Amino acid sequence: MTLAFIRHGQTEWNFENRLQGSTDIPLNDTGRQQARDAIATLDGVNWEVIVSSPLRRARETASIIAEGLGIELGPAYDELVERNYGEAEGATAEIIAERWPDRDFPGLESLESVVARGTAAIERVHADYGDRNTLIVCHGTIIRYTLSSLAGRRFDQIRNASVATFDRLGEGWRVLSVNDEPVEEVPVG
Repeated sequence: MTLAFIRHGQTEWNFENRLQGSTDIPLNDTGRQQARDAIATLDGVNWEVIVSSPLRRARETASIIAEGLGIELGPAYDELVERNYGEAEGATAEIIAERWPDRDFPGLESLESVVARGTAAIERVHADYGDRNTLIVCHGTIIRYTLSSLAGRRFDQIRNASVATFDRLGEGWRVLSVNDEPVEEVPVG
C-alpha cells in the first residue's frame, strides 16, 4: 500500500504571497490547471481513492484529480486542515515582517499540533482504506512537517500540486518522495 500527499493547486492568496492557513480560499485558474497537470505525475501506481482536507482549495484539487484518474473521491478529513496562523492569515510577507518580525502570531497553532493532526489523519486514512493506494490532498505546512516527523529530517517548502509518497514500514511510515523527487535527492533544509 502506498499513500501520497498532494498539495492543493494555487489560489489567489498563493499568487499574492498572502498567508492562507485555515482560511477557506478557492483555487484560481492556475491552480485548477496545476491539479490537471498533477495527474501525469501519478503514473506508475494504481491509485484507487483520493481524500482531502475539507477546505475548498484541497477539495477541488481532489475532485479534478479523481475525475482525471477515474478513481473514487472519498471524504474530507478535518485533521487535514492547514495550520491555523491566527491573526496573520491574509497578511502579506511585508505586513508580517512589520507586525510580527518574530513570526509569533496571535492565535498561531503549534507545529506539534499540526504534526499530531497530520499523523492522526494518516492513521485514520489507513484504517479507513486498508491496503488501497490512496491519495491525500491537503496543505503545504501540514505535509511538510508531518513528513519531516515521519522521516526524521527536515524538508523544504512543499510546492503547489506536488506529490509526496510514503508507505507503511512495520508500525511506522517510510517517506519515498517529496515535491515529486525521491527523498534521496531532496536537499535537507
